Amino acid sequence: MRRTFVMIVTLLLLTLGAANPSVASAWNVLPPGPNAWRAADQEGIRGITIGPIESSQQPGRGYGTEHSAELLDHLAAMGVNWVSITPFGRIWDLQSTEILMDFEAPYQDNRVAIMRVTEQAHARGMKVLLIPHLWVETTGWRGEIDPGSAEGWAAYQASYRAFVLNWAKDAAAAGVDAFSIGVECKSWSGRFGRVWTEMIRDVRAVFPGLLTYSSNWDEAEDVLFWDQLDLIGINAFYPLADHNGASDEEYYEGARRRVDEVKYLAEVLEMPVVFVEVGYTTREDAAVQPWLWPDDMEDVVISEREQARALDAMFYAFLPEEWFSGFFVWRYYANLDDVSQEAIWGFSPHAKMAEDVLRETFARGFGVDPAHRF
Repeated sequence: MRRTFVMIVTLLLLTLGAANPSVASAWNVLPPGPNAWRAADQEGIRGITIGPIESSQQPGRGYGTEHSAELLDHLAAMGVNWVSITPFGRIWDLQSTEILMDFEAPYQDNRVAIMRVTEQAHARGMKVLLIPHLWVETTGWRGEIDPGSAEGWAAYQASYRAFVLNWAKDAAAAGVDAFSIGVECKSWSGRFGRVWTEMIRDVRAVFPGLLTYSSNWDEAEDVLFWDQLDLIGINAFYPLADHNGASDEEYYEGARRRVDEVKYLAEVLEMPVVFVEVGYTTREDAAVQPWLWPDDMEDVVISEREQARALDAMFYAFLPEEWFSGFFVWRYYANLDDVSQEAIWGFSPHAKMAEDVLRETFARGFGVDPAHRF
């Protein structure tokens, strides 16, 4: 049933593209096909997500400061060749229709910070993916946003379009290399096709680089607009086992099963895949429910080995695939020594066993790498 649905959606999209030349010719940065990244002679993405800092607690230590420069030096020494940066907009709750741009600092200050950190990354030979995120001020996950009426959705989508287009223009001005048009918009990425098509067209008009979308791991097959982008983007918080105490082999087998699922999507859509986010927390049984936010946990049993073996299982399974362009690990922070935003059992691999796994992984050949790299 799932595969039938994906094929039907894909055929519909291709038909629409043939009828509308502007859509059919819109994604022209990469050649067609699941191996497009390799065909374009692009090195596999060895990426890290750099989260912003809480400016109220650590003023002057965010994007574009001497602290982010120190972090980028650390990442460069590890073998990182891409970073993603995540400016936020904020929305009050899941029914709200207005997205505000002044997260943690005034929007104009955040724009300058993005330009500076992009310059810092480029100076170290790294490419940059910019991902505008949404922060829900009250409780709730952005993937469940629902204004509740046709009028509410229209108002929300107009605000969302302005939010994305503003950051697309800023990304272009900063010389950013790639841009994500959204993050985990699960409640509406499978519908409102005209809204998405028009927004992607307008983003293309102002941003010349690669485009992707950051779908949740259980959302990717339902997204309507992949054919209008350059890469299938997945926030890959895949569970690798369905029970606590799973063995290493069970984790590796769980990751191999995920390869089959994602490969099918790449082949049907004829597009390469990037893990826009992949990560596991530093606690026992982290790969059973990887999406659980660490701040909400009590009585946690810390385990560096758990984080390291879960990441290693994913890398071992996916990196040989030529349709897999690479990944961004979730996440480090703009200040390398920032401990204000998550507990020791959080996602950051810094100064843990997982960081050694990353160094070893970045030094290896990826299946997507050009033949001349090694």
